[in-house]
Amino acid sequence: MSCIIRWWGDIQVCSHVPTFAQVQLLGIHRQGLVAGQEEVVKLLVATGAAVNVQSQNGFTPLYMAAQENHDNVVRFLLANEANQSLATEDGFTPLAVAMQQGHDKVVAVLLENDTRGKVRLPALHIAAKKDDCKAAALLLQNNHNPDVTSKSGFTPLHIAAHYGNESIANLLLNRGADVNYAAKHNITPLHVAAKWGKTNMVSLLLEKGANIESKTRDGLTPLHCAARSGHEQVVDMMLERGAPISSKTKNGLAPLHMASQGDHVDAARILLYHRASVDEVTVDYLTALHVAAHCGHVRVAKLLLDRKADPNARALNGFTPLHIACKKNRIKVVELLLKHGASIEATTESGLTPLHVASFMGCMNIVIYLLQHEANPDVPTVRGETPLHLAARANQTDIIRILLRNGAQVDARAREQQTPLHIASRLGNVDIVMLLLQHGAAVDSTTKDLYTALHIAGKEGQEEVKYLVGRRIMDHIDTVHLIERFWRKRQEYFI
Repeated sequence: MSCIIRWWGDIQVCSHVPTFAQVQLLGIHRQGLVAGQEEVVKLLVATGAAVNVQSQNGFTPLYMAAQENHDNVVRFLLANEANQSLATEDGFTPLAVAMQQGHDKVVAVLLENDTRGKVRLPALHIAAKKDDCKAAALLLQNNHNPDVTSKSGFTPLHIAAHYGNESIANLLLNRGADVNYAAKHNITPLHVAAKWGKTNMVSLLLEKGANIESKTRDGLTPLHCAARSGHEQVVDMMLERGAPISSKTKNGLAPLHMASQGDHVDAARILLYHRASVDEVTVDYLTALHVAAHCGHVRVAKLLLDRKADPNARALNGFTPLHIACKKNRIKVVELLLKHGASIEATTESGLTPLHVASFMGCMNIVIYLLQHEANPDVPTVRGETPLHLAARANQTDIIRILLRNGAQVDARAREQQTPLHIASRLGNVDIVMLLLQHGAAVDSTTKDLYTALHIAGKEGQEEVKYLVGRRIMDHIDTVHLIERFWRKRQEYFI
């Protein structure tokens, strides 16, 4: 394809679009295509020229435009996916050369492009993010504070730690950056590096005096951060360097709790190898096994149980790991816990068994599994409620059916003498009322206040239930009447 290219005021005709390397060979270096002829640049890009092509010295079109202070060309190239992170052989990026030359407009365009749609960062933070030592050095030469903070309170060293950019971190530290600078919520660069698993960065920061015991506002140490994210190499390194293995957050969470929460088996194994207490508790007396049960993390739960974690450890409210697994419908954890000696009849402070919890939550598979393993369906709570009462309270029709088929007492009485039928009548659950009646629930049972199910249904305005219970009462009266007539006739016959 032929095109017309304006160059130094002349018109030349060429049979193809020149590459960047060919443009250089033609001698178009300072006043030619990339260095300022915006229309020519647009034409080249439109016809497929590679915007990120580099010369032997590593020069890109964007670098040359930045060097020559052509902000419009810079803007156009950036809009067409020019990469401003590409550096020359001597390490200069477009941003660095623009700073060196004092081209403020170009610097502004480059910085604006880098933060578009994001939180705007100061120039030194952007240099830290890109590991651009040349740009950072230029900024620091101009009496730039190495600990300048962004709007969110983080320093360039925090940014370097996040991305694992060791070169820029070294530069910042050598220029006086505070290795223990506590940003928002008291987060230090070491917390950031540990969270993101930047092993070499963690090592560098520790060598430069980072406090391995520093805590965030919530009490997280760098070890907590590494354990929660599952970075076992960082966990191991920090423990070898004396990280406090039993340090707790404000809620009492130890690093082992964090590893368990994230299902990070290898991190948990390393912590246990370094003698972390397997049954360490939080302020609510939750162990790591409670946490694993809550999250449904079978692998970590098995590791903890293999290391002799107590399967019957009781939290502050009396919940065991089995209670929690039932509450969260973690059937695999339930199976594992029972195999390792968890008590199927353990009760909470309020008298709840695991079957109570599973019944209330509607965890059908767990209810069936517990009953198959001889869970008692009639254990009362402190208030006298059986699993059947709780299932009725939670409108769990299928659970009630399972409990009744497994011998649950249909007329079990709670502390106020309430039966499951009283509860279902108050809530107006027709299906449950019918199910209970089909299994022989007594319609004439009264509460402590002498209310029958019919009284309660009427009081609560549950018309369908009222009709069902009333009909059952009438059927019962008719049956009694027929029986009385039968016995009366027999007596008359024998007389």
